[in-house]
Amino acid sequence: MKLLRSHAKVLLVLFLALLLVPVFYGVNYSQNISLIQGEEHYVNFTFPLKAEITCDQSNIIKINGDSLEDTSTTVSLKDPLSLKAVNLGNARLDIKLFGVIPLRHLTVNVFPEKLVYPGGQSIGIKLRSEGVIVVGFNKVDGNYPAREMGLKKGDSIIAINGNKVDSIDEAAELINEKGSFGEPVDFNIKRGENLLRERITPRYCPDTSSFRIGLYIRDTAAGVGTLSFYDPDSKLYGALGHVIVDIDTNTPININQGEIVKASIVRIKEGKRGHPGEKTGVFIEKKDIIGTIDKNTEYGIFGKLEKINNKNDYYSEPIPVALNSQVQVGPAEILTVLNGDKIEKFDVEIQRIVNPNTPSNKGFIIKITDEDLINRTGGIIQGMSGSPIIQNNKLAGAVTHVFINDPTRGYGIFVEWMLQESGALDTKYVN
Repeated sequence: MKLLRSHAKVLLVLFLALLLVPVFYGVNYSQNISLIQGEEHYVNFTFPLKAEITCDQSNIIKINGDSLEDTSTTVSLKDPLSLKAVNLGNARLDIKLFGVIPLRHLTVNVFPEKLVYPGGQSIGIKLRSEGVIVVGFNKVDGNYPAREMGLKKGDSIIAINGNKVDSIDEAAELINEKGSFGEPVDFNIKRGENLLRERITPRYCPDTSSFRIGLYIRDTAAGVGTLSFYDPDSKLYGALGHVIVDIDTNTPININQGEIVKASIVRIKEGKRGHPGEKTGVFIEKKDIIGTIDKNTEYGIFGKLEKINNKNDYYSEPIPVALNSQVQVGPAEILTVLNGDKIEKFDVEIQRIVNPNTPSNKGFIIKITDEDLINRTGGIIQGMSGSPIIQNNKLAGAVTHVFINDPTRGYGIFVEWMLQESGALDTKYVN
């Protein structure tokens, strides 16, 4: 009878374990954790059973304060699991109930401490697209030749008849030249990540006395944003925290070349519910800030600074970077410019961590708590994108988006993703 009861208890425990495992599978079964060397991090399970942990490295991390003499150990999941980053590198951990049932797979990447200058400066952004961007269509001789042949808004025309196109004037000249001979024109098109070829026969336009295919195109873009950080070692910088899109087509701009310059803020349009506010600035060429734009990605714009005059009264020296695991719900601050080129500091609160494990420009939610900033801007406004978010004297991330129906709240991006994208964070420690 006792033996039967013992078997029944074991079966019950196994049944409950199997019942709960899908819950854990639904919450990040595979998880990446980035740590600074010497940092301790806790993983919570609140699961009243023991598990076996196997690790492919014995000298990268300590588990619950102990080094792994072997590659496996048994732990109780009732208490938080402590991971202490001891040496640089990466380690993979598999956690299994009873050493059999997979519960969690962790990849721990241990980085050296990284110091960067927080930004806050307003920058003027000038982009020249790769090719020319289709932003609209117009009639030629009563028809829409380009639209009828399949071109779409947001397409980039990279080449015409095998000739690389860099400007509106070049495109118009090449189209008119072929059209005057009654010949069709071959287009190399980039649509998203796809490369296409189209052939269109130009039509004569009496209004312009030239042959055209009925397109509105653009080759440049400009705007105002905020510098997020710059790395004194590599001279690399990051800004905005989100991709720059064409204003008419809302598609990302594939850049051919670009630069950032200093901007001075001359006007603030206050944000209101349903109506985002914005900064208006003027570009100041060849003074204080000069840099290239080499990347326009989901995580911001990135390049190299040729010159910068810091003028940051709050942080005249580099500060440590907070990796994703170090960013917490609680008070923080942002740096941004509201008038001229003076960087100001304002209080915010990180309200919720959305997802620290999946790269995104919406990693956490912030709320403006500084009454001075709310009175002057209404909250987060356009042009504030990229404003650095600092928590516990570490650079945690940057402002990226505003909530349209509540300008005092918005999203931030973890600076870890921006640093990796810029190349300033050594990814040899990432597995």
